Amino acid sequence: MGQRILGIDPGTIQFGYGLLEAERGDATYVTAGVIKAPRSLEIGERLHRIHTELLSLLETWSPNVVAVEEPFVPPEVASRGGHRTSIRSAMAVGQAQAVALLAAAHYSLPVFRYPPTQVKNAVSGYGQGSKQQVAAMVGLLLGLQKPPEPADATDALAVALCHLQHERLNTLA
Repeated sequence: MGQRILGIDPGTIQFGYGLLEAERGDATYVTAGVIKAPRSLEIGERLHRIHTELLSLLETWSPNVVAVEEPFVPPEVASRGGHRTSIRSAMAVGQAQAVALLAAAHYSLPVFRYPPTQVKNAVSGYGQGSKQQVAAMVGLLLGLQKPPEPADATDALAVALCHLQHERLNTLA
């Protein structure tokens, strides 16, 4: 058995996960999906639900490493104190990311964090690629007839693929 990489696309309503098995640099799809936390729940309850289900996933699939996408705040929004919804959204993603870090720490798993542009670049060759481009490339790279749905699951697989590419590059250096 090779290295198992759990990719995470954090969110407080849909928390994407994707698991790959890597053997000698080749990635094989294992599973992907989302942990859903209804918007009707308070944020603390949503985060608790995500944490509980993520701990169960980690116990079931036993990954060796966790790769997490970092929150994204457009530079113009951050520099101007811009749109409240963008900042609020980034903060919520940051809270979901913290849940992933806590769950990984519970099992003493190493965690690697990647910005969205690095994930997109690793998978599609372009840091500003669209969700559709990323999904199509994830499907191609993993030999899937079609990428998993919803998009959060495919995005999580892209994060895992980004980590695999990062490891390959470190090995070469």
